[in-house]
Amino acid sequence: MIYELKYSGTNTYLIEGSGGSLLFDTGWAGTFPMLCRTLGEKGLRLQDVSHIIISHFHPDHMGIAQDIADAGAVIVAADVQTGYLHAADGVFIKEKRTDFKPIDDNRVRTVPISESRTFLKELGFEGELIHTPGHSDDSISLWLDKERALFVGDLNPLYELEMHKGTQIYESWQRLLSLKPRQVYYGHARPARLGGGLFSRPEPQSDIYALVKQIMKLIDRGRTAEEIQQKTGAEAEFITDVARMYLTHPGVSVQGILDRIEIKGK
Repeated sequence: MIYELKYSGTNTYLIEGSGGSLLFDTGWAGTFPMLCRTLGEKGLRLQDVSHIIISHFHPDHMGIAQDIADAGAVIVAADVQTGYLHAADGVFIKEKRTDFKPIDDNRVRTVPISESRTFLKELGFEGELIHTPGHSDDSISLWLDKERALFVGDLNPLYELEMHKGTQIYESWQRLLSLKPRQVYYGHARPARLGGGLFSRPEPQSDIYALVKQIMKLIDRGRTAEEIQQKTGAEAEFITDVARMYLTHPGVSVQGILDRIEIKGK
């Protein structure tokens, strides 16, 4: 059973196995109460989360990992991720208003990625963890055999694949596509089914697309949020959302930002 949880700007997924459950990714620090509420709305409890796997240790994917671990879940890190557990701590230190708990290294279970099938089997899954660098060096994806499903975090959506030929992103996707997936679960875009328009890029929706593009250009020029608001007439909260997504996800496309905004219900 796969539950898609939407309680922050990052898609997270609770996957139930016969021997335990995985929460794939968490949200930004401060979203712990929203996670608990979302679980309750689906008839689930926080105690139903036995393990946490984080696609990569950027702030919007690991922000409440320790909060969940304090309730009993085990944070699992692939061996290729161990040097990145605290990569985002500095972001939250600067945001003094955000309640953030750094990961306790002593309570992290490290799994060699070459032995990930054995670990997943403990929880009742047939699948593996795959190192998929490109968005970040510590990015991993989760593959489930029976469901033919991929959970890829921030690996760029397939509709952008042609833009990344010759890059690590393209190489990572080629490896994943060799598995012949049927379903792809993204960190910031809607889940996609192979053969259902997965490779086609969504058509830009003129007004909002142009606005996001203009905001991105003004950010590149070093304009302040107030200056961008005066120039574009956009709401301050919208500008803040675009800026955060743009600055924390290098190389993100306009459509990628639009996907994230849609998830947040803006």
